[in-house]
Amino acid sequence: MKTIYLDNNATTKVADEVLEAMLPYFNQLYGNPSSMHTFGGQVGQRIRDAREQVAALLGALPEEIVFTSCGTESDNAAIHSALATRPDKKHIVISRVEHPAIRALCTHLGTQGYKITELPVNKNGILDLENLEKSLTPDTAIVSLMWANNETGVIFPVEEAARMTHDRGILFHTDAVQATGKIPINMKNNVIDMLSISGHKLHAPKGIGVLYIRRGTKFSPFLIGGHQEKGRRGGTENTAGIIGLGKACELAAKNIGTENIRVKQLRDKLEQALLKAVPQSRVNGDIQHRLPNTTNISFEYVEGEAILLLMNELGICASSGSACTSGSLQPSHVLRAMGVPFTMAHGSIRFSLSVYNTEEEVDFVIEKMPAIIERLRGMSPFWNQGQQACTNQ
Repeated sequence: MKTIYLDNNATTKVADEVLEAMLPYFNQLYGNPSSMHTFGGQVGQRIRDAREQVAALLGALPEEIVFTSCGTESDNAAIHSALATRPDKKHIVISRVEHPAIRALCTHLGTQGYKITELPVNKNGILDLENLEKSLTPDTAIVSLMWANNETGVIFPVEEAARMTHDRGILFHTDAVQATGKIPINMKNNVIDMLSISGHKLHAPKGIGVLYIRRGTKFSPFLIGGHQEKGRRGGTENTAGIIGLGKACELAAKNIGTENIRVKQLRDKLEQALLKAVPQSRVNGDIQHRLPNTTNISFEYVEGEAILLLMNELGICASSGSACTSGSLQPSHVLRAMGVPFTMAHGSIRFSLSVYNTEEEVDFVIEKMPAIIERLRGMSPFWNQGQQACTNQ
């Protein structure tokens, strides 16, 4: 049975070109890049090359790129640094729909004496910048807002938000894990202080990430050890992962046009066909300001987990929410923040495509999904009661 993978916001396939670039650094060019000898020095040069590739995708300077282990580490490092370099400030501003890497950290910090403000979003998942402006105080150390939501794909106006915070002398960080490689980013055109990305979201391996730190930004390291990353992140470099991420960023720069045209067309075809074929279904999130690869669709009166199980039997991979919260029986915190009705929120499925998906795969999902929903609704007492009520009217 063929696997149809539509869960790319959870993780992505390592591109063949990325794997090929990485392989020599496992068993041939295995020297420590910090070594004085030539064998290790040539590895150090490849890390410098990868740093330039990442910087090019972000429109950044190579020295502004710090390699980490993942997006979560990058997010944590940014927040902790802001608090360490501004010890007199005890206020953090985030949104209610942030990734757990930010929300869970801030919940913890709230028990340590910090005040956390979570900004609301509207029914389409859009952030109102007036609420951000009202939330800022002289005690605010940092504002952290995601560039694009991992569940709905909704894009936040982070560049404008960064300007607003800078006018008040406040640091700004964005979790750009989902946005990087899918929409153009140019750090020369904004005042964002710190930005997080994760390799496995753009066809690099798991276990490698980046924290962008704008030149001139005061930074206190999260991991303290050796001199690696100019003292900003201790620990022997994940050489193969760094080189793989560099190659993935090079590929992403070439594919952004494809992502915004062909992938978007496939996403729209899937979305429109399912909304037409399945009654009482809806898209969650603003349909204009979102990533080109993501659609989050709710099917009323069915359980998302049950939908996924039947999809899995057909080899279709998707998600009922963030992979970091899978296993929870509670509706997504993102959909709850948007005010999605309970009967809809429980039946939400996120489809997230990549450049590797084909029209044939999308056609297969369009063919199979209506029968899956019909089968589950046939077993749902809530659906049957609702249909009976409509018949009696």
